[in-house]
Amino acid sequence: MEEKKRTRNLGIVILAVCLFAIGFVSGRVFQSNKGSLDNLISGKSTANFNLYWDVWDLMKSKYVDSSKIDEQNMLYGSIKGMVNSFGDAATVFLDPEETRAFNEASEGKLFQGIGAELGYDSNKQITVVSPLEGSPAKAAGIRAGDIILAIDGKEITSSETVYDVVAKIRGESGTKVTLTVLHKGASQSVDIEITRSEITVPSMALSYTGTGGDIAVLKVNRFTDATYNEWTTNWDEAVNSIVESGAKKMILDLRGNPGGFFNAAIYAADDFLDAGKIIAKEQDSAGKVQDYNSTKGGKLANIKLVVLVDSGSASASEILSGALKQAGRATVVGEQTYGKGTAQTVLDLSDGSTLHVTILKWLLPDGGWLNKDNPITPDVEVTYSAEDFQKGNDTQMKKAIEIVNN
Repeated sequence: MEEKKRTRNLGIVILAVCLFAIGFVSGRVFQSNKGSLDNLISGKSTANFNLYWDVWDLMKSKYVDSSKIDEQNMLYGSIKGMVNSFGDAATVFLDPEETRAFNEASEGKLFQGIGAELGYDSNKQITVVSPLEGSPAKAAGIRAGDIILAIDGKEITSSETVYDVVAKIRGESGTKVTLTVLHKGASQSVDIEITRSEITVPSMALSYTGTGGDIAVLKVNRFTDATYNEWTTNWDEAVNSIVESGAKKMILDLRGNPGGFFNAAIYAADDFLDAGKIIAKEQDSAGKVQDYNSTKGGKLANIKLVVLVDSGSASASEILSGALKQAGRATVVGEQTYGKGTAQTVLDLSDGSTLHVTILKWLLPDGGWLNKDNPITPDVEVTYSAEDFQKGNDTQMKKAIEIVNN
């Protein structure tokens, strides 16, 4: 049975230290199944819960430092361990304090921190999805694909989640934090000191380049704003400006975009496609698949289009770029994307904590599941090396301009 609840696409955690601009999914949530609890009460569970209580009592009675005994923390730790046992990095339990931090950061536009987006790599290591434009992280040399090994000299353990790392990196504007990172392709780690600051992050920015400004460049940083309606309003304003400018060529820059509202990706794709094209598919836990099709025949359906992506492009940005690529509507340039094709619902619990649980898979128009093994592969692959980055030589944007002009 469906009910209205907050639904977020939780694979990439955007820092505000660690900016939590996590993608929202379209507001469809399924009622929690109480069967397991009923089985436990009725004695039908196959798990030996006596063992759990034995360990609980032994920790309380035997542990050497009685000041460490906190039953509430023991309870939260137990729940976290149970949720983590599913092996899904995007399915997590947040205690009330973590939930408050998540909500404050995901609902605002002004953040204090380093301005980098965090996620997991294929080995479940904490990695930088992308530093935000104009952020302290980017200015300090943090790059997409960097693996974070330590914070202020303290190594990150295998048991720590993105949220644990967020808590360590978070801090007030003007304070400093040192990250030990392994750059993508490097053999030695480096220490990078970053001064936290206030960061205002617009969801998108429109500019023009080329001869006489004949190429519209729309940089979409994320598919979230305070509300879905606010995002679509901003999108419509950008699209109308492009139409009014008379531009016949466009570069849609989705690099470093960690996703957001699933419906925002569908909405944006609709502006580039004629009616009746498959944009994406949704598969639930029962295997039922629902298609999302273009409907309106978009305002930008005839503009020449190049889409830029990189390893920081995830979730909704992959849905949009994948739809445009598979429809033959755009040339995709850059590097392979992150590979995030699941959606999470956020369930509010009685004490102010939340459970973020994966409920859906997103499929590309051809039916392939978008994941680490099946990301978006560009039509034209162009690397953006550390040397290029340091010199301000944007090889990917240059190639996009070259292609859209030819």
